[in-house]
Amino acid sequence: MVSGEVARVEGVAGRPQGSVRGAATRALILETAMASFRDQGYDRTTMRGIAQQAGVSVGNAYHYFGSKEELVQEFYAAIQDGHRRRAAQVLSRRDFTDRLRGVLHAGIDEMAPYHSFAGSFVKVAISPSSPSSPFSSESAAARAAAVGLFRDVVDGSDKRPGPLAQELPELLWLAYLGITLFWVYDTSPNQARTRRLVDSTARLASRLVSLSRLPGTRALTDDVRALLADLRHPEAQAAGLTGRPAR
Repeated sequence: MVSGEVARVEGVAGRPQGSVRGAATRALILETAMASFRDQGYDRTTMRGIAQQAGVSVGNAYHYFGSKEELVQEFYAAIQDGHRRRAAQVLSRRDFTDRLRGVLHAGIDEMAPYHSFAGSFVKVAISPSSPSSPFSSESAAARAAAVGLFRDVVDGSDKRPGPLAQELPELLWLAYLGITLFWVYDTSPNQARTRRLVDSTARLASRLVSLSRLPGTRALTDDVRALLADLRHPEAQAAGLTGRPAR
């Protein structure tokens, strides 16, 4: 780097972090927001309150994050980064079931510190129009990172995914979303029920992938593709532009 030049880094929402000091301020605001979400819930947390608790001006807080929703997106990105780091070791294995099980457990491990207030995020993200929805355009970067991790699970494994090779990473991500929702409401000690669900899901997914390679499963794979097309483009599906006709 040229002497005297200040590096600038883009945040998830495209807002500049600026200098090292600016990056530290940005991290402080995010940390303060997470604490507020935990202690007060999402609805009662405000940008003004976050700024006051972080010891910065409201204008400075908005300089780094334009809204609470942008803070949530930054949180999603941090979770994805941590998830990938935790999953690195298990991805050195070849067995598909082991890889998938390890990646799913790594996700739960990464989210564990936030279990006490995860429900407040679900209440916001569950709305179809919410920017915090995992299916929203605002969540595209975090969604792509998550699907990419499951693509790595598939691509580096010893199991040939067969006709669902392209769709399998997204299907695994959707299964992970279901596990995450179960985890949010799991009150068992250390969310032990979720851990058992992860193990069962990994075994079941491995068996289903094997079954998808058998002759005579073309209709099943076509239905899966139609389902994913509907999830990606619900308006087109409603107009009859995607998917398969009912048999």
